[in-house]
Amino acid sequence: MANPAQGPQPPSNPFSNPYGQQNFYQQQPIRQEYDNESEIGTPYASTTGLAANQQYYDSNPFSGRDSASDAGHGSRSYAPSINSQASQPYGSPFADSASHPYPAWSPERQIPISMEEIEDIFLDLTQKFGFQRDSMRNMFDFLMHSLDSRASRMSPNQALLTLHADYIGGQHANYRKWYFAAQLNLDDAVGQTQNPGLQRLRSVRGGAVKTAGSKHLDSALNRWRNAMNNMSQYDRLRQIALYLLCWGEAGNVRFVPECLCFIFKCADDYYRSPECQNSMEPVQEGLYLQTIIKPLYTFMRDQGYEVVEGKFVRRERDHDQIIGYDDINQLFWYPEGLARIVLENNTRLVDISPAKRYVNLRRVDWSKVFFKTYFEKRSTAHLLVNFNRVWILHIAIYWFYTAFNSPKVYAPANTQFPSPAMTWSATALGGAVATMIMLLATIAEFMYIPTTWNNASHLTTRFIFLLVILALTGGPTVYIAYVESRPNPTTSQIPLIVGIVQFFISIVATIVFGLFPSGRMFGDRVAGKSRKYMASQTFTASYPELTRSARTASIMLWLLVFGCKFAESYFFLTSSFSSPIAVMARTTVQGCNDKIFGNALCSNQVPFTLTIMYIMDLILFFLDTYLWYIIWVVVFSVGRSFSLGLSIWTPWKDVFSRLPKRIYAKLLATAEMEVKYKPKVLVSQIWNAIIISMYREHLLGIDHVQRLLYHQVDGPDGRRTLNAPPFFLNQKGGNSNNTFFPANGEAERRISFFASSLTTALPEPLPVDAMPTFTVLVPHYSEKILLSLREIIREEDQNTRVTLLEYLKQLHSVEWDNFVKDTKILAGESEALDGTSSINEKHASSKADDLPFYCIGFKTSSPEYTLRTRIWASLRAQTLYRTVSGMMNYSKAIKLLYRVENPAIVSMFGGNTEKLERELERMARRKFKFAISMQRFSKFNKEEQENAEFLLRAYPDMQIAYLDEEVGPKGSEPRLFSTLIDGHSEIDEVTGKRKPKFRIELPGNPILGDGKSDNQNHAIIFYRGEYLQLIDANQDNYLEECLKIRNILGEFEEYSISSQSPYAQWGHKEFKKSPVAIVGTREYIFSENIGVLGDIAAGKEQTFGTMTARALAWIGGKLHYGHPDFLNALFMTTRGGVSKAQKGLHLNEDIFAGMNAFGRGGRIKHSEYYQCGKGRDLGFGTILNFQTKIGTGMGEQMLSREYYYLGTQLPIDRFLTFYYGHPGFHINNILVIYSIQVFMVTLLYIGTLNKQLAICQVDSQGNVLGGQQGSGCYNLIPVFDWIRRCIVSIFLVFFVAFLPLFLQELVERGTGKALLRLGKHFLSLAPIFEVFSTQIYSQAILSNLTFGGARYIATGRGFATTRISFSILYSRFAGPSIYMGMRNLLILLYASLAIWIPYLIYFWFSVLSLCIAPFLFNPHQFSFADFIIDYREFLRWMSRGNSRTKASSWYGYCRLSRTMITGYKKKKLGHPSEKLSGDLPRAPWRAVVFSEVIWPICLATIFIVAYMFVKSFPNHNGEQNPSPLIRIAVVSIGPIVWNAAVLLTLFFVSLFLGPMFDKWARFASVMAAIAHFLALLGIVSFFEFFWFLELWDASHAVLGVITIVAIQRAIQKILIAVFLSREFKHDETNRAWWSGKWYGRRLGHSAMSQPAREFIVKIVEMSLWSSDFLLGHILLMILTAPVLIPFIDKLHSTMLFWLRPSKQIRAPLYSTKQKRQRRWIIIKYTLLYIVVVSGLASLIVLPAIFRNEITFHCTLCQNI
Repeated sequence: MANPAQGPQPPSNPFSNPYGQQNFYQQQPIRQEYDNESEIGTPYASTTGLAANQQYYDSNPFSGRDSASDAGHGSRSYAPSINSQASQPYGSPFADSASHPYPAWSPERQIPISMEEIEDIFLDLTQKFGFQRDSMRNMFDFLMHSLDSRASRMSPNQALLTLHADYIGGQHANYRKWYFAAQLNLDDAVGQTQNPGLQRLRSVRGGAVKTAGSKHLDSALNRWRNAMNNMSQYDRLRQIALYLLCWGEAGNVRFVPECLCFIFKCADDYYRSPECQNSMEPVQEGLYLQTIIKPLYTFMRDQGYEVVEGKFVRRERDHDQIIGYDDINQLFWYPEGLARIVLENNTRLVDISPAKRYVNLRRVDWSKVFFKTYFEKRSTAHLLVNFNRVWILHIAIYWFYTAFNSPKVYAPANTQFPSPAMTWSATALGGAVATMIMLLATIAEFMYIPTTWNNASHLTTRFIFLLVILALTGGPTVYIAYVESRPNPTTSQIPLIVGIVQFFISIVATIVFGLFPSGRMFGDRVAGKSRKYMASQTFTASYPELTRSARTASIMLWLLVFGCKFAESYFFLTSSFSSPIAVMARTTVQGCNDKIFGNALCSNQVPFTLTIMYIMDLILFFLDTYLWYIIWVVVFSVGRSFSLGLSIWTPWKDVFSRLPKRIYAKLLATAEMEVKYKPKVLVSQIWNAIIISMYREHLLGIDHVQRLLYHQVDGPDGRRTLNAPPFFLNQKGGNSNNTFFPANGEAERRISFFASSLTTALPEPLPVDAMPTFTVLVPHYSEKILLSLREIIREEDQNTRVTLLEYLKQLHSVEWDNFVKDTKILAGESEALDGTSSINEKHASSKADDLPFYCIGFKTSSPEYTLRTRIWASLRAQTLYRTVSGMMNYSKAIKLLYRVENPAIVSMFGGNTEKLERELERMARRKFKFAISMQRFSKFNKEEQENAEFLLRAYPDMQIAYLDEEVGPKGSEPRLFSTLIDGHSEIDEVTGKRKPKFRIELPGNPILGDGKSDNQNHAIIFYRGEYLQLIDANQDNYLEECLKIRNILGEFEEYSISSQSPYAQWGHKEFKKSPVAIVGTREYIFSENIGVLGDIAAGKEQTFGTMTARALAWIGGKLHYGHPDFLNALFMTTRGGVSKAQKGLHLNEDIFAGMNAFGRGGRIKHSEYYQCGKGRDLGFGTILNFQTKIGTGMGEQMLSREYYYLGTQLPIDRFLTFYYGHPGFHINNILVIYSIQVFMVTLLYIGTLNKQLAICQVDSQGNVLGGQQGSGCYNLIPVFDWIRRCIVSIFLVFFVAFLPLFLQELVERGTGKALLRLGKHFLSLAPIFEVFSTQIYSQAILSNLTFGGARYIATGRGFATTRISFSILYSRFAGPSIYMGMRNLLILLYASLAIWIPYLIYFWFSVLSLCIAPFLFNPHQFSFADFIIDYREFLRWMSRGNSRTKASSWYGYCRLSRTMITGYKKKKLGHPSEKLSGDLPRAPWRAVVFSEVIWPICLATIFIVAYMFVKSFPNHNGEQNPSPLIRIAVVSIGPIVWNAAVLLTLFFVSLFLGPMFDKWARFASVMAAIAHFLALLGIVSFFEFFWFLELWDASHAVLGVITIVAIQRAIQKILIAVFLSREFKHDETNRAWWSGKWYGRRLGHSAMSQPAREFIVKIVEMSLWSSDFLLGHILLMILTAPVLIPFIDKLHSTMLFWLRPSKQIRAPLYSTKQKRQRRWIIIKYTLLYIVVVSGLASLIVLPAIFRNEITFHCTLCQNI
C-alpha cells in the first residue's frame, strides 16, 4: 500500500487495494489530486468552500477582529460523552475564525473523519456520478448538520455510527428492511456464477435454493450485521453521502422510497466496482438527474397529464387508471417486481451483474415495467372489504337477536309457534349471514387486487373455504324446513340435534370472522413466516407494539363498549321489538282490492311495513355502538387526564403558587449547573421574559405587567433582593385574577395553560448546546403575508357592514387599547424629539387629538405608524406574518434558555452586549432553522414581493425555498429549480433579486398533485437537523410554549442513546424498540369568530384533537398527524416523505403520512403539555366547506390501499380503535341520516295502516277489549309504542354528540363553566347546526364514493359577519340538504296527519333544520329590508343567464349540478369562462346506474305501493276506486309532456323569429320567460286537478304529492343519466335554444345533434325550475314568520355572536340616494312578495275552506 506521506502520486487509481475488501481508508491521495486542480482555480479553491460559502454562517462583518476575547469560556462540566465545545479558536482555515460552523464536529473532539475528508468524499461522488454542484453543497451542509446535531449529545464516533444505522444498516433502517423484503440477499449471495438465470425470482418457498443453511434468513441477518460492523467509518460516511446525494436530487421520486433504495443500491454496487474506481474523468454535471431521475419523473407525470399545444393538461382518468406513486413503489417490494424491469432490448436488469446495473438503468423503458398493484375503484364495496369485521359483528349478531325474538315469522302456516329444531336453526342462520358477508368481501377484494400478483392465490383458497362454511351454517336449515314441512311430522330427535350443532358452528364462525383479520386467514400476511409475505409485512403490517398496560386498556375499552352495547341493544331494541313482530307477522289486510293487481299488493301491506321496521332497527343497532364508544372513550380519556395530572380538580391555587418551582425543575436543564445561582434568579429571568413578550404583543397593559414581574429591590442591608410577583403569592383567594390580567383575555388563557401543562410529567431537557437541531417547515401557496392598509380600513362589499379593523377592534378591545396607549407614547417621544410642540400646548390639546389613534391607530400616515397598525391587525388575522413571528419565538426561547443556563458566558462577555448577542444568535441559528416553502415566490406580484422582503428583513434567519423557472429555447420545456434564499443572501444589482444559496435543478414541474405535499417535498431537502415541525400557514406559537421545545424533542426517546454500537454482537439488542415517528400536540383554535358557530367548531376540534386523541394515542390508535406535530425527519424522509401526493386520492395528505408511518413500524405519540394556535374562518359557509373537504377526503381515504391494509390486517381491538377513531365517525353520520330517512318511510307505512284500518281498543294492560272481534279490527298498539322508542333512540344518538364537549369542559374548567357553555349552545340552536352538518358530512362522502371530485359552490369568505344572499345559500345547499329536507318534510306532514304523537315534534325540529339551517345561521337574515332585497335578488337569479352569460344564475347552478353525471366534452376550447367548471372526470357508469337509475326507481316504487294501498279501499260511497296507477301516471307525467309540447312550439317560434329580432337583445330572455311561466302554470294546475280528484282530502293529497315527486325525480335522473352526452364547457347551446340562432356558436359538426340533446335538457330544466321556484317560495314563507317579530335582528345577532346589543356591529350607512333607491325597491317588492305568496297560499287554502261547495261533474275524472 502506498504511504500517504510520499507527496504527490501519479494520479492512477487512488484505491490501489484490490476491489472488495472494505478497508480503503486512505483519503490523502484524493486530497492531493484536488489540490493540484485547485491551483488552476476551480470554483472550490478553498477546501472548505462548501462550509465557508459566502461567509453565510456568521454574517457579521466584525467577527474577524477580536476573536481572542471570544475564547476561554470553555469550562463547563458535561456528561462524559460531551467534550468541551465552546468556541475556542481552532485556527480554522477561513477568514472569520470566531467559530467553527459545526462546533460538535471540530478537530479536538476525536472525530473519526475530518470535515475536509467528508468534503472530499462528496466531491469524489459528485464527479463519479454527475450530481449537481449545488445539490452536493446542500447535502454536505445537510450531513454536517446531522452529525453536528448528534455529536453534540454523544461521541462523534457514535454519532456517525447511529446515523449510518438509521439510514442504511440498522434495525429500523428502511434500506435494510427493503433489502431483505425484496430478497436481494439471495441475489447478492448467489451471484452470477452458479446461477445466470436467477431462478430465485419465483418467490422462495421453503427449500428452493437452500445450500447448507447459508441462505437462511436469520443467518443472512447476522451476516448483514457483521458486514456493517466491519465497515470502516470512511465507508459508512461514503454510503450515507451517496444515499443523500441520490435523495437530494430525486424530486418527485422521493415519494417512492423503495424505488430510491433500489437506485441507491445500484449506485453503491457500481461505485465499489473496479471500473468506477478506475475511471478518472469526472462525468458531466447533471448526468444523474437526466439519465436516472428524469425518465422516472416523466413516467409519473404522463400518468396524470398529457401535452396539448405545449401546455400540460390533466388527463381524464380516475385513480384506478392512474399508476400512482404507490403502485410504482410496490413494484420494488417483490423480487417478481424487480424481475419485470427490462431494458430496451428486452434483457432483464436482474440478469446483469450488480456492478453493471447502474450504468444500464438509463436504458430501462419504464412504461413497460409498472402496473397497478391495487385498484382504487369508486364503489361502496370498499366499505365491505376494509371493514368487514364491523359489519359481521353487527349484522350477524342482530340476526341472532332478532331471529330468536320473532318466532312467528318462520312458524309453519297452521301453528302458533315453530318447533324447537326450527327455532335453533333459524337463529343459527346468523352464522350464514356472517359467512355471506365474508364471501361478498372476498369477491369485492378480487375487484381491487390484480390477479397477476402473488396474493390472488389466498383469495381463491379463502373463497372455496367460505363456500364450505356457508354450506355448514346454512344447509341444515333447508334440511330441517324440509323435514318440518312433510305432512306427517317425524318424532325423531335428529332435526333438533342438527339444529343445535348448526347453531354452535354458526356462533364459532361468527366469532372467528368477527375477530380475525381477513388478511390473516388462509395465508397470514401479517405474521406468516413464509418469505412470500415478507414484503407486505415489512411495509404494511409492522405495527409498533403496545406496552402491556396500553394493550390491556385497549382490550378493556372494547370489551366494555361491546359488552354494554350488546346488553343494552338486546333489552332496549330487540326484546321490545318482539311484540310488534308478534302482532304484525301474521296479519293480512282484508277487504281491499285494486283494479290491476287485485289484492296481491294491498293485503301484504303489514308485512311490507314489518320489513321496513326490521331495517330501521338494524340501523339503530349500528348507531348504538357509536353511542357507547363515545361514552367509554370519554370515560377513559377523563381517567387518563387525571393520571396525567391535567385537570381542574388538581387544587387550582397550587398550580400558580408552585409554578416557579416547576419552571426550575422541568424547563431548565439544571442537572449540570453549579449550585452558586439561586433557582429564584433563574426562574425570574424566564418568567419576566414571558410576561414582557405578552406586553409586547399588547395582551397586557403596563399596570398588569407591574403586578406580574419579579422586581429587584434594595434590601435593608444594602444588598439587592428579588421580590416574587404578588401573582404567585396571592393565589389563596380563588378568582382574583382580574387584578393581574384583563378578564377572560388571551393572556389569562395562555398563562393558565402554561401553568397547568407543567403539572404533567415532561421528559428531562438537555443543555442547549447538546439539544438536537430541528426545523420548522411551512408550506405557503397564496395565503396573505401581511394585510395591506387598504384591506384593513376599507369595507369589502356592501354586505360586510364593517371594516376589518373595526371588526378586530371589537373582538380584541383590550389589546387595541393597549396598542393605542403604546402608540401614543411612541408618538409623544418622537414629537418631543422634533421639538415641535411646547409643553403648554400639550396640556391644552383636548381628547379630540387622540381620536385618530382610537379609530385607526395612527395620526400621521408615515409608514412606521401605518406599518404598526398593519402588523397589529395581521397578528390577529390569519396571515403568514403571524405564523412566522410566532415560530421565530423558538429562536428567542433558545437564546433565553442558553443565557439563563450559562451565566458564565454572560459574565465572560462582561457587558459587551453585542458580542453576547452574537454568541446567543450563533447558538439559536445552530439549533433551529425556519424554512418557508413558497412555491409561487418567483411569480409574486409587487405587493406580495414587498411583504416577503419585509419578512426577510425582519427575520434574516428565515429561509425561503421557492421554484425558479428558466424558459428554455422555443418548443422545449422550461427548466425548474428548487432555490433557497434567506435574509443574509446578497441582492443582485442587476435583477434586484437575492442571490440564491442553493439552486438545484428539478426533473420537471414538481407540482403534479394537489399542491401542498409537492410544495413540502420540493423544500424538504433544505431542512436541517433531526426533527421537523410541520406548520400550516395559519398557525401561531407563543414564547412560553417554545420554551418546552427540549422537552418535546425528548419525546422521541433519542436523548440517551446507548453507547454500544448498533452493529456490535450484543449492542444491537439495545436498539430494538420501535422508533417514534410522530409526536402529536394540541391545537388551540384562535377562531376569529366569537359566537355559536365558532364555539361549536372550536369545541369539535377540542374534543377530536385533544380528548379522543389523548385516549387513542394511549391505546395506539392515533394515526392522524395534525399540523403542529413534530416528525422524526429521518424516519419520514426515508419512507416516502412527510405527506403523500397523488392528485385527488391524497386530498388529506397528512393523514396518509401518519398511516404510512404506522404501517411501517413507527410509533405515534400525543403530548398534552404543548400547544400551537391554529386559525379557522368560522362563518357558516366556510365551516361547511371545510366539512365538505373533510368528508370528500374521507371518501378518498376509503378507496385507498392504506385503509385496505389497516382494515384487513390489524388485530381486532386495534382495528376497532382505528375504525371508530377515523372512518367510523363518518359512517356513523351516514347511518344517522339514513336512520332519519328510513324512519320517515316507516312512519309513512304505519300511517297508511293507521289511516285505513280500524285499530282495536285495548285496556291498560294492553289486552284487546272484547266485542271487537267481529268488526275486523287490527291490534297495532305495540307498533305505536315501538315508534316512540325509536324516536328516543334517534334523539339520544344526536344528543350524545354534545357529551364529550360537556365532559371536557367539566374536567378542564369546572361544573359552572360546563353547564354555562352547554346552555349557551342550546339557546343558540346548536343542535340544528349539528343535524345539518351531519347531513353535509354524509352527503360529501357518498357523492365522493359515487362520482369522485367534489363540486361545491363557493359561498365566499369574508368575516363571519357578512350576510350572504338567499340565492347563493340556496344554490350551495339545495343539492346537499334542502331537497332531501323538503321531501322528508312532506312525508312528515303525512305522518303527522295520519298518526299524531307528541314525540314527532322532535322530528319536525330536525327535518326543518335540514331546510333552514343555512338561513338561520346567516347574519342579519331577519332584517326586513335585507329580506325583501334578497327576494328581489332571488327572482333575478332565477331568471337571468338566458340572453347573456351570467356567472351566478339559476341556469349555471343547474348545469354545474348535472355535470357530475354527464362530465364535460374533452378539452376543445381554451375559453376563459370555463374556469368555473373544474376538470373532473365523468363518473363511471356502474356508479351512475345504481345511484341515478335503480335507486330512484326503487324509492318511487315504495311510495307508489303505499299510495295504492290507501286507494285500494272502497270510498265513502262504498264504490270501488278507479285504478290509482293511472291517476298517478297522468298527474306525474302530465307536466313533463306539457313542458315538452310548450318547448317544441317555442323552439320553432324562436327558430323563425329569432333571426328577425336579431337587434333586440332581450328576445331570448322573453322566450325563456314565457316557457318558464307556462311550466310553472302547468305544474300548479296539475296539482290542483289532482287535489280535486282526491275530493279535497288533505292526507291523501299529501301522499299523492310525495309519490308524484318521487316519480318525477326518477324520470329526471334517468333522462340526465341515460340520454345526455357530455356537456360543453360553455353555455352557448342554452342561448342558442332561446334565441334561435344556432349558427356561429362554435358548435362545429355537433350543431345538428345539439338541439335534440338540448331539448331533453330543457324538458328536465323546466320541471326543475318550477320546483325550485316553488321551493324557494316555501322556504321564504317559513322564514317570513320570524321576520315579523319585533327586534328580531338584535336577538338573532345576540344569538349568533354572543354579543350584547350595545356591542353589536352598527347597521351600514347609506347615502340619501341609496336610501331612496332601497326604499323604492322595498315597497315595490314587498307588494310583489305579498301577491305571489297569497296567490300560492290561496291555491291550497281556498279549496280547503270551500271543499264542499266546489264540485264538478266530469265522466273522464271518474275513471282516473
